[in-house]
Amino acid sequence: MHSKSTIAIIGAPVDLGAGRRGVDMGPSAIRVAGLGRRLAALGYTIEDRGNVAVEQAEAIPAGPANSHHLPEIADACGRVAALVTAVLEQGKLPLILGGDHSISAGSVSGVAQFYQQRNEAIGIIWMDAHADMNTPETTPSGNVHGMPLASLIGDGPPELVNLGGFSPKVDPRNVAIIGLRDVDALEARHVKATGVRAFTMRDIDERGMPAVMQEAIALASAGTAGIHLSFDMDSIDPDEAPGVGTPVRGGLSYREMHLAMEILADSGQLVSLEVVEVNPVLDVANRTADLAVEVLTSALGKKIL
Repeated sequence: MHSKSTIAIIGAPVDLGAGRRGVDMGPSAIRVAGLGRRLAALGYTIEDRGNVAVEQAEAIPAGPANSHHLPEIADACGRVAALVTAVLEQGKLPLILGGDHSISAGSVSGVAQFYQQRNEAIGIIWMDAHADMNTPETTPSGNVHGMPLASLIGDGPPELVNLGGFSPKVDPRNVAIIGLRDVDALEARHVKATGVRAFTMRDIDERGMPAVMQEAIALASAGTAGIHLSFDMDSIDPDEAPGVGTPVRGGLSYREMHLAMEILADSGQLVSLEVVEVNPVLDVANRTADLAVEVLTSALGKKIL
């Protein structure tokens, strides 16, 4: 079990950063899959803080072609950040449910703000098929869910980069992406230039998940107060996780996912976590939301024995 015995669940039903609609229902689907009950069974006290307020896409203009709905996403991220900081100040563990991956600009900002006030830094483990390191200048789609990691290391739309009034939120040398297999051409150059460590599916195939996770944990925790886990469900193979907006074949297996999360739990370095991009519209009988709960329980200490 985690050293913090109370988990505060924050829903962030942002459906504005993706190309396909439906992820706003992700937080509900994950709750329906028994998240609170299954975490309580591990011995945690669970506080569900409900969902942050988010604009409805149908009610607002799409905005700039290279960053759709950016002002509304930034507003929602600001609300998420404030809630996350407050949870940490109360000595509790923040668990954020997406929504699309643009919410990470808010959740990580909130964690970074809390630690920055203590002159400490954090690292990130970003489990994802995609790098999420586009900017408005490089994006082929204009979808902001492809930009949060760039924003967190100080290179994205200013509305996200400057959340909380400071940047970067995280030193790129303390960031590890795991499960990468679908990167845009300009984005790939960006990833290589920044110092973020990307472990592609080839790395996992060649070296195995234990070696990849140990290296990722080592660099995300080097000189930091701990690690934020950002888990995009599309990191898992779509045969296991069909309910995602941007599925890419050849992802993490069911067993690799559990192993990665158990190794992270064993490290004792986790200070906050989120799961994003569960899209019930595209799912089969809530399988992907159920799998998201398995991801979270393994990350928070569930073991076979």
